Amino acid sequence: MTDYVFGIIDGIIACFTANLSWDYLVTTYWFLLFVEFPRYYLTDIVAVARYGATWRGRVRREAEARRALHVERPLVTIMAPGKNEGKNLYHLIESLREQTYSNFELLIIDDGSDDATPLICADLQRAGFIDGFFRMKDRGGKASAANCGLEHARGKYLVHIDADSSLDRDAIEQILIPFYMDRDVRGVGGCIKVRNADDSMCSSMQALEYLRTIQIGRMATDMLGIFHIISGAFGAFETETLRQLGGWDIGPGLDGDITQKIRKAGYKVRFANKAVCLTSVPVKWSKLFKQRLRWSKSLIRFRVRKHRDIFWSNRNFSFSNMISNLDCIIYDCVFNYIWLFYIITLFLSNADRIADIIIVGWLIRLSFSIMAFVAMQVVSERSRQERRLGALLLFHTLYMGYFLRVARLAGHTAEIFFRTSYRDKWNPEKTSAVALAEGL
Repeated sequence: MTDYVFGIIDGIIACFTANLSWDYLVTTYWFLLFVEFPRYYLTDIVAVARYGATWRGRVRREAEARRALHVERPLVTIMAPGKNEGKNLYHLIESLREQTYSNFELLIIDDGSDDATPLICADLQRAGFIDGFFRMKDRGGKASAANCGLEHARGKYLVHIDADSSLDRDAIEQILIPFYMDRDVRGVGGCIKVRNADDSMCSSMQALEYLRTIQIGRMATDMLGIFHIISGAFGAFETETLRQLGGWDIGPGLDGDITQKIRKAGYKVRFANKAVCLTSVPVKWSKLFKQRLRWSKSLIRFRVRKHRDIFWSNRNFSFSNMISNLDCIIYDCVFNYIWLFYIITLFLSNADRIADIIIVGWLIRLSFSIMAFVAMQVVSERSRQERRLGALLLFHTLYMGYFLRVARLAGHTAEIFFRTSYRDKWNPEKTSAVALAEGL
């Protein structure tokens, strides 16, 4: 089937490029061929190939680590901080009750909810479904709520999870295994997938995006030793290490910030592709755009400003940390501005061939996306269920290549010149004021 699809694409490309030289194709699509393909497609394919080649040895090491985990059987604290999340807690609790690893406590931290969350949590605690409920009378932001949970955590490891998430049956066990494969590991990121993929075209596009950028993309950065973000939706940490680092700092981008703090302290972070968490994503394009604006602002605020010392030599200098940060900044920020310049000059200098340029570029990107999708199917634990997302590849190139780039450009520009993240409603005004004063 794949060969048949590639044959069709090759035929269409040949039709449109019959009068074009390969030199012209290279000079016209240099950004796609020499910037995007090596980083976002080739590395993914290499990561999957390496994953398959090392399968036997990895299975053996994971089995040994699993045995060590169950021999020690440490207490694990699972905490879910958030505001107005009461309606989502039942799904979360149900998925936790089915876990293959059961020695955990569940803490719910209410960040000043104004719905029925306190009543719901009181009932759940009386029924023995949650082990601790802590309510913050005044909203302090997600970092404040997470630090409240850290203060009360009794477990050797702490799992941070969004309240609107649910887990595969072995997710807690899988996210703990890397700690027992390497004792220098102090943080592990779980694999996030979209639960509400069928709700709208917007959420379906994100489901396909998460497969590519999280399940495969983070496997690639983990393989290269530059894994740089433990998702707040599902991440595990050694509790004592978090306390030594002072927990979470105020602001957006908490996920990347805490990961960077762990790396800078000299510890390792890993990605657990088998530890699967399902989360709900925005179903409207306007809400998705706002979400990506916030994510993009956090890159400038934390990776460019707060952690700029990672780029010069000091007692904590690490080449891999520098490359990890550079990879994120260059590909997610700098190259977006280069892309904008590339698109403008391409259209201005080829006004008579715009239609051909758009169609051929779309077809080339589509062929790359099909290769990446095949790689996703190789490593996915639910490939049959996700196979239907392949139909969206026809439109996904526009989503990834244009919609997300525009959102990132808008977010980066707003933060570079106006520091608008300090005025975002995502954090309370009082905590943003403190963060600005302290340079966080």
